[in-house]
Amino acid sequence: MLSASRLIRITPHLMSGPDVLEVQEKLARLGYNPGSLDGIYGEKSCQALEKFQEMRGLNIDGIVGPDTWQELNLNQRSFIPYKKNKSLSVRPIIHVHVDTRILNFTSNGTITTYPVAVGRPTTPTPVGSWTIVFKSVNPGGPFGARWMRLSIPWGGYGIHGTNNPDSIGKAVSHGCIRLHNQDVIVLYDLVRIGTPVIITGKVRKIRNLRVGFRGEDVKDVQQLLLDLGYYPYAIDGLYGKTTRKAVINFQKDSRLTPDGIAGKKTCKALQIAHDLATDNTDP
Repeated sequence: MLSASRLIRITPHLMSGPDVLEVQEKLARLGYNPGSLDGIYGEKSCQALEKFQEMRGLNIDGIVGPDTWQELNLNQRSFIPYKKNKSLSVRPIIHVHVDTRILNFTSNGTITTYPVAVGRPTTPTPVGSWTIVFKSVNPGGPFGARWMRLSIPWGGYGIHGTNNPDSIGKAVSHGCIRLHNQDVIVLYDLVRIGTPVIITGKVRKIRNLRVGFRGEDVKDVQQLLLDLGYYPYAIDGLYGKTTRKAVINFQKDSRLTPDGIAGKKTCKALQIAHDLATDNTDP
């Protein structure tokens, strides 16, 4: 439904992590003052981001969502050429299979396989060809023992460890790829900046949902509306009059065109509202 990593924002327990540090560093390089480059998203960083959003004509909300990420990464190359190590006969490469939730690392003809967690249906892991652009040790918290940032321009996506090992093998993240800490430590030492990362899997198209539509994407919308208090009915996957009415009420409250159609803009607003309402800060 929506391609978006976690929303960086002010929370009661301030958000922290390598993605926050990246935002701070980008703001500082662009001439804004986010305060200490400490990876903690506090008032100073929020104020700097709001000034950036104002200058770029974005919604001034102090939230790092997909539109703000895209603007922050405007001049970033989505693919960094990999300099092959002459001692290796085969170029190292990471291949993530989203549907099977398996990561394969191929180097010098040897394939090592790791189980992973991937994005939820509403915040999928982006399919495509990317590269590793940044690495850090012991980011902590939900990022676990290691962090490897991907070159995806519209979010803070990465391959990292976890403080929730039970999530491995499931579709539960905001699009990041999680490994067991012991696995990501091994992988981290084998991967260099510029290593290609190929992510494959079924791509779910974003439909403009309206009365008469059926499907899993309709269930996703109904679940989000239910959690937000707009849809106190059964999740049946049928876009009927009650679903349309709930969408219209949400659109009105969100200052969107109240047409009763759940398209890309409405679905994005639903996911953002849901993350904020449920205080979801996991990567």
